[in-house]
Amino acid sequence: MYTELPGARVPIRMWADPAEVEDAAMRQLHNVTTLPWVRGLAVMPDVHYGKGATVGSVIAMEGAVCPAAVGVDIGCGMSAVRTSLTANDLPGDLSRLRSRIEQAVPVGRGMHDTPVDPARLHGFPGGAWDDFWGRFDGVADAVSFRRERADRQMGSLGGGNHFIEVCLDTEDAVWLMLHSGSRNIGKELAEHHIGVAQKLPHNQGLIDRDLAVFVTGTPQMDAYRHDLFWAQEYARHNRAVMMALLQGIVRKEFAKARPRFDDVISCHHNYVAEERYDGMDLLVTRKGAIRAGSGDLGIIPGSMGTGSYIVRGLGSTASFRSASHGAGRRMSRTAAKRRFTEQDLVAQTRGVECRKDSGVVDEIPGAYKPIEQVIDRQRDLVEVVAALKQVVCVKG
Repeated sequence: MYTELPGARVPIRMWADPAEVEDAAMRQLHNVTTLPWVRGLAVMPDVHYGKGATVGSVIAMEGAVCPAAVGVDIGCGMSAVRTSLTANDLPGDLSRLRSRIEQAVPVGRGMHDTPVDPARLHGFPGGAWDDFWGRFDGVADAVSFRRERADRQMGSLGGGNHFIEVCLDTEDAVWLMLHSGSRNIGKELAEHHIGVAQKLPHNQGLIDRDLAVFVTGTPQMDAYRHDLFWAQEYARHNRAVMMALLQGIVRKEFAKARPRFDDVISCHHNYVAEERYDGMDLLVTRKGAIRAGSGDLGIIPGSMGTGSYIVRGLGSTASFRSASHGAGRRMSRTAAKRRFTEQDLVAQTRGVECRKDSGVVDEIPGAYKPIEQVIDRQRDLVEVVAALKQVVCVKG
């Protein structure tokens, strides 16, 4: 259940323990509620300090949206699918499978040599592909020259906390899972519009310049909404292409087992949605949160050495039908690099086929909150469908 914080202009409902939230994040939460367009704020158990608004918060606004609160990885989210394979189908040495994944899906700042043709991907739902790319012509002029790069990055992972995993559930079924967003094109679109918003007259004198908003009925809002929703769609397609590539690898590597796949579960966790609550049409920004409407399937990952959960939403309107997007960081990347070593990483990722070098020490499990505690704090928001443990993890 949640705790409601006192002293705010609108309700701040927290599924986190206020005593465990850093002071800087608490200030951000109260700062957000000073915006006159905000109608409510839900705080997830994985909440931590972010840019402008905390990661792990759901901001419901009427007639406005804050681009910095959405973040620069527009549409970032998760996809997962259960396969017909079991643990017995997997080889003892998973390094070859990891290598095949890394060869097929560019990571870090990488991109495909030529754009992926969705028509050549088995079962890829590419019916709206031409319409999607046709709408690129309407994006901000400052970013429109990035078409070729955006095309070649479609179906690529990125870096940071993005990953591709092969997992086992408690019944030893093999799952495929991945985490990524709108790549460089989403970042550049976000940075462009954040800059525009910060220069608007109504955003002068804000308590935090990163809380600059666009207001409904203005050309700036219309332009942002176009680019925002296009980037969210890019992110969804990006994950779909990667999942199709990943399934192709599994079909080849396990051809004798003739693997089959359930329907793919996919959810954004950095995005804006138009939703209605208490008779009001609101723009709901989920920054590090998933939609958890009644029956909605979602994905809440832990870190690269722990586990993840497939969940079903319970439709809580108190949280604006939302739940957490992951374990949430308990320390910054810089702090993690100071505190942990490669040896710590090896120890904390024992049993997982993954990178274990200094380049990913900032993603060490110890830098994240315990995923089990995060799940326990939101039992009124979601129910667990499956608990997964990764055996392969590909990082950027």
